[in-house]
Amino acid sequence: MRTRATLVGLLVTTSWCFGAERNSAVAPKDTTARPRIVNIINFVRGVEPRNDTDLFEPLVQQVRLARQHNLPTTFLVQYDAMLQERFVKLLRSELTDRDEIGAWLELAQPQVEAAGLKWRGRFPWDWHTDVGFTIGYTPAERERLMDEYMRLFKKTFGRLPRSVGCWLLDAPTLAYLADKYGVTAACVCRDQVGTDGYTLWGGYWNQAYYPSRRNGFMPAQTDAQQIPIPVFRMLGSDPIYQYDNGIGQTAQGVETLEPVYAGGAGGGSKPEWVRWFFDTTFGSPCLAFAYTQVGQENSFGWPRMKDGLTDQVALVAELAKAGKLRVETLGESGRWFRKTFPTTPATAVTALKDWKHEGRASVWYNSRYYRVNLFWNKSGFRVRDIHRFDERYAERYLTEPVTTPSCTYDTLPVLDGFAWSTKDELAGIRPVGRPSDATSAPTPPRTGEPTVTEAGPDTLVITMSLADADTLEVRCEPTMLRFKVVDGSASPDWALAMTWAAGKTVPIVRTEPDKIVYRHNGFVYVVRCATGTLTAETDASAVTLTPVDGQIALDMAADHRPQ
Repeated sequence: MRTRATLVGLLVTTSWCFGAERNSAVAPKDTTARPRIVNIINFVRGVEPRNDTDLFEPLVQQVRLARQHNLPTTFLVQYDAMLQERFVKLLRSELTDRDEIGAWLELAQPQVEAAGLKWRGRFPWDWHTDVGFTIGYTPAERERLMDEYMRLFKKTFGRLPRSVGCWLLDAPTLAYLADKYGVTAACVCRDQVGTDGYTLWGGYWNQAYYPSRRNGFMPAQTDAQQIPIPVFRMLGSDPIYQYDNGIGQTAQGVETLEPVYAGGAGGGSKPEWVRWFFDTTFGSPCLAFAYTQVGQENSFGWPRMKDGLTDQVALVAELAKAGKLRVETLGESGRWFRKTFPTTPATAVTALKDWKHEGRASVWYNSRYYRVNLFWNKSGFRVRDIHRFDERYAERYLTEPVTTPSCTYDTLPVLDGFAWSTKDELAGIRPVGRPSDATSAPTPPRTGEPTVTEAGPDTLVITMSLADADTLEVRCEPTMLRFKVVDGSASPDWALAMTWAAGKTVPIVRTEPDKIVYRHNGFVYVVRCATGTLTAETDASAVTLTPVDGQIALDMAADHRPQ
């Protein structure tokens, strides 16, 4: 049996051929059926204890930008902001029928006390998760907090909100808002590890999903467990660079569309990065639809966001006028989503051009059963991430409140290229050449640049050349992830190797020829190999996936609990 050092060494050191600027993406000709959507969402807090920021000026200027460019804009208002006449008067007097006022559901002292609960925060608004978010309270207390918010909102604006947002939203709260108050759209934070103490990892990458009644971060698979509120992912993560940011550390940096950030010399404050991001998001294969959120919370103050936000809104107006995207409120997007998709659709984010010109590319695919990320750099190609979605996996705060300043929302890792890696040893699934005899080591074939094609409404096909005129095809379907060598020799001699860094604890319980059994956070699940065989390498952090008839197929919808 091959040793771990031999296998991993070959994966890391072999030369590959890849040119990110020459690859291609085939997007659908009809972009009206698969729309490109932008929500401009700004949320409004009434207090900022961390500094002496002017919280009113950002709202004034954000309203001005909306009117200057005649773009519908969503303003999500925190409870304490509704208690200040200056915020309410501006929103009442300056917004048009095209705009939307909704709810920002972080908690502040006045709301908690008005609901008859004790405020445990350090300040009148406290970002720690055990006091400033609904998960810091019991499910019954969460309902009282929502009732109080809705009471004040209706008193202030004469109606109930249809859209809500927060960095994170638990399943009991989302279900209550849907069932009692008819909320039809929500937004939450993008994927991140440890940023501000909030970990949301392994979720539906970008776009939107219907959450499970047992887990607000987990897409549901069945109607019975589906909360009828589409949850949109905020902030616009860099699809190439955000994922690996902070490998080996406890928290990630920020490489997003937020106009106050410039992560890795990119980010929302940099016009060149913003234009790359919009071109990538709205000019590449996306399957059901493409989406991003523009806007900024008022806590940063106008001087920090002014240049970036002004540039972004002007760009959105230009692209909308050219017919390249549509701008609508969060509520409008939610209503469209509910009308169009009875269940969570398959979507993709395709980034084949590297804004740093360093030869990297990334493709994300989501369905209601799993997500997968394919990644290329100068060292080669690897599957960087696979997470399973299972509505039975309960969030940690389903029945009990969080008691710590930080929190974790996650799904089920099959391959976690962030958590299973070190800076020097990156986890992934990579193609390798099978040896001709048992004593020979595998040799990784060269891979060429990828081509990405939409093969129907829910299937994404990625192809790349291998040595000897072969082509590796990765086919992402809603329930299956398929690998196949095509257009080459009759019996291509290849396999896939899933590896992770030495010393990392991974949730694999055991590997059998047709399945891998996992246990994560006490939950047992299975990924079955519908075509091909699986072998755990002796004394190695590796599993080899061997094709049958030139194919490997991983079943992402089979029953996850072993019989």
